[in-house]
Amino acid sequence: MKTRRNAELGLLAFAMVLVAIYGATVEANQFGEIRMTFWVPAALLSILFLGLHVVVRYTAPYADPVLIPAVALINGLGVGFLRRLDLARAIAAKQPEPGIFAGTGGRQLAWTLGALILAAILLLVVRDHKVVSRYAYTLGLVGIVLVMIPAVLPSSLSEVNGAKLWIRLGAFSIQPGEFAKLALVSFFAYYLVRKREVLSLASRRVLGIDFPRGRDLGPVVTVWLLSLLVLVFEKDLGTALLYFGLFVVTLYVATERASWLIIGLVLFFGGVYVAYLLGASVGGPFANFYDRAQVWLDPFATANYDRVGGSYQLVQGLLAMGTGGLFGSGPGAGSPGFVPEVRTDFIFAGLGEELGLFGLSALLIVYLLIVERGLRAALAVRDSFGKLVAGGLAFTLGLQVFVILGGITGLIPLTGQTTPFLSAGGSSLMANWLLIAMLLRISNAARGPAAAGASDRPAGGPKKAPTQLHGAMTEVIKP
Repeated sequence: MKTRRNAELGLLAFAMVLVAIYGATVEANQFGEIRMTFWVPAALLSILFLGLHVVVRYTAPYADPVLIPAVALINGLGVGFLRRLDLARAIAAKQPEPGIFAGTGGRQLAWTLGALILAAILLLVVRDHKVVSRYAYTLGLVGIVLVMIPAVLPSSLSEVNGAKLWIRLGAFSIQPGEFAKLALVSFFAYYLVRKREVLSLASRRVLGIDFPRGRDLGPVVTVWLLSLLVLVFEKDLGTALLYFGLFVVTLYVATERASWLIIGLVLFFGGVYVAYLLGASVGGPFANFYDRAQVWLDPFATANYDRVGGSYQLVQGLLAMGTGGLFGSGPGAGSPGFVPEVRTDFIFAGLGEELGLFGLSALLIVYLLIVERGLRAALAVRDSFGKLVAGGLAFTLGLQVFVILGGITGLIPLTGQTTPFLSAGGSSLMANWLLIAMLLRISNAARGPAAAGASDRPAGGPKKAPTQLHGAMTEVIKP
């Protein structure tokens, strides 16, 4: 079987050429000329991604050849845009140009190195994704703890822009929820593999859809309550939607019953509406969500625009994307500095001004490609645990992009989520590269030849012994 590693290398080279062209265009618009050093950031990124490619070539030779180049392109453009902001600030302040590892772009380049090292370690250590199922309950506990830590910390140590998602100690900060989603995906997958038969049972049929028994609603109600606690105490709709959506979709994949999606949507949006009403009437812990909803409903209202924590950021982001039009002003030719938090939450708005609608659409297509390759690995892998993990990880990435893009375009209230691989910050970058490494490991198992003596039994299921029958692989379930 072909490993497709050379195809991956060619795609990776093409991605880095695009990153270098982006850097050259930024310099042409910022300095009026293209200097001979424009290629340095792209070259350093190429070396880093080439190192990961070599690790994959020897540890996961049959892994999907599209994942690394697609993610490398987004990661490289993120580093290039953050360095473009550094250059603009230096020019405006009449200061020397920041070094290659200085400023926000330089730190993001360093974080990329750390993220790729973590991804390589995961590929070297975890040679079989089913091994992760042995630690499912431990990972579930770790995930819940990581989610709840910011909620119990004082606002001075955890709150940024109204959302309590961080652990901040001096100059050091980390967003534990980014790593929690990886742990929770593994726990949900293992739990649903063990309970899928029970959760698939139906009690009644309504409009052609089989609904589950009332006694089986316990897990989804529990996760729903935890999501609402996140919404109330961490003041963030995006994180609550991310975790609850992850569980419901994984449950749907495990049981193949659309009724779970209907129940999940009704529970979540019903809970959000009740929280909004409580915020309007009694205030308290629901007041922050009510304020954000008001800003979302009418961002151009004077009362919302002028107040602290109001809609100024959202309005500036909308104006930036509107200014970009179809084709944008060009890399380095816009004014993204007018958008608050353009380095993190609103990086899509800054890119939209300079790349335009067509550029953002191309970027979203690359994200869609990554999600599609993850779902393809989920469909092709032979064991149920791997299917749910790959499907859950791919959906998590897609939902996170939807949540942040929906927030900056006014489709849903603003959230504290970061744009995967684009936004400045080490937590998001490292967690998402670990996600990609897990998808690479699962796709290697899905695309590669079946190992001699391998079993595709679900994690925690009955043992099976493979045997040969007329040259075809079959399995006999031992009593």
